[in-house]
Amino acid sequence: MSWRYALPYQRSYTPISDRYSTLYYQSPSRLETAAGTSSEHTTGRQLQRVLHYSMTPCMQGPLRSECAIHDVDCDEVYPGIYIGDAASAKNKTFLRMKGITHVLNAAEGCRYGQVDTGHSYYRDMPSIRRNNKDTIFRYMGFPMVDAPTTDISRYFYVAAKFIDNALSSGGRVLVHCLVGMSRSATCVLAYLMICRKMTAVEAIRKVRMHRDIHPNDGFLQQLADLDMELKRKNLYPY
Repeated sequence: MSWRYALPYQRSYTPISDRYSTLYYQSPSRLETAAGTSSEHTTGRQLQRVLHYSMTPCMQGPLRSECAIHDVDCDEVYPGIYIGDAASAKNKTFLRMKGITHVLNAAEGCRYGQVDTGHSYYRDMPSIRRNNKDTIFRYMGFPMVDAPTTDISRYFYVAAKFIDNALSSGGRVLVHCLVGMSRSATCVLAYLMICRKMTAVEAIRKVRMHRDIHPNDGFLQQLADLDMELKRKNLYPY
C-alpha cells in the first residue's frame, strides 16, 4: 500500500515565508533579543549550536560495509529507523536485504533536488513476515524542496504517525531525501519528539550519534517551534 501526501491548498495556513522570513534576516543580537533570555524558550539558534557541537562518531561496522558494497549512504539512527539518500531509496536489493517495509520520501518530485520514485516504483516490493504476521510494504511521499522557507512543519504529525505505524507493525522504515541530511532528518527528529517524548536537543543528539545531519535553518526553527508547542502541552516527561 502506498500514497503521496500533500495538504489541500484550500486549507488556511500562514505561509512559511511570512512566519520565518523576518527571523532569518535579523542580526544575531536582534535574534537573541527576539528569542528572549529564558532557558525554557527553544530557538533555532540554540538548535544550530547543538548541531555544531554534537559530534558524529566515525561510523564503522556491517551496515557501513553493506552501504559501500551497494554504493548507498544509509544509517540506522534509532531502532528500526534508517535515514538515507536517494541511492539507498532506489536500491531495492539493499532495501530487501535490510528488511525495509516502509519508505518515507521527504523529497518526492521531479524537480532539481527531489527524488522521483513514487508509489509505482515500489509495486514489486514484497510484504515481509515478522512476529507471525505479514507486514505490508508501504510508501509515503512529501513534495518538498530543501529551502528555509519550506513549511515542513505541516508534515510533522503525518510523518510521525507513518513512522510509528511502521515500527508498531514490526517493520523497518527508511526516511530519505536527496542526500539524507536535511528534510529526512527533520522528519525523523519530529517523530522522536512527538512519539518518543524527546526534546529537540535530545533528538538531535540521539540522531547525531549515528549520522551526520544538517537540517537547514528554517527547519531548525520549525523544530524549535514544535519543541515549544510540546512543552506547552506538557507532553514532555518533566
